[in-house]
Amino acid sequence: MKNFVALALAAILAVLAASAGAQTIAPAKVPEEMRTKQQNYLLPKQAQQFVKAQKGKVLFVDVRTRAEAQFLGMAEGIDALVPYVEFQEFMTDWDESRDFYKLEPFNDFVPEMERRLKEKGLTKDDPVVLMCRAGERSSRAADLLADSGYKRVYIVVYGYEGEMSDKGRRTVNGWKNSGLPWSYELDKKKMYFPR
Repeated sequence: MKNFVALALAAILAVLAASAGAQTIAPAKVPEEMRTKQQNYLLPKQAQQFVKAQKGKVLFVDVRTRAEAQFLGMAEGIDALVPYVEFQEFMTDWDESRDFYKLEPFNDFVPEMERRLKEKGLTKDDPVVLMCRAGERSSRAADLLADSGYKRVYIVVYGYEGEMSDKGRRTVNGWKNSGLPWSYELDKKKMYFPR
């Protein structure tokens, strides 16, 4: 009887894990600036469940800048940091529209994503999950990958840090604010280095 209960419980947990892997947020509920061509969206907790349910057959990538990872930490479970944009080397130009140092498109993004995909033994048909600070850059990165032949690109809506509160702090939603595991400790093998 104990074996039957254990097997039944294992079967129920497997079904729940599989269904959690398929959960996504409805495209109509995703803020416009985070929408993608493929419309594959995951909230942070859904993203964590989805990645676990794939049992290694997924590439989970942080697309923030190297400085963001260095000073703000990274989500646990990330396979690699591959910046979608990067600060200029000397940070000399200012972006008036964002009141921020100018970020430059990163020409190495697609080749580095392909390298990381192959390194993990995956193809462009396997799922890729992208996360940035709040969801906007990952949506642009997802569209670039879709244009490059990737079939199943998901973004983490609200990203690593989440949206701004009324007090101007990123304390609303996002990976960190959802109580998901993260750390300031970085793994050199996961970091991006120009080649």
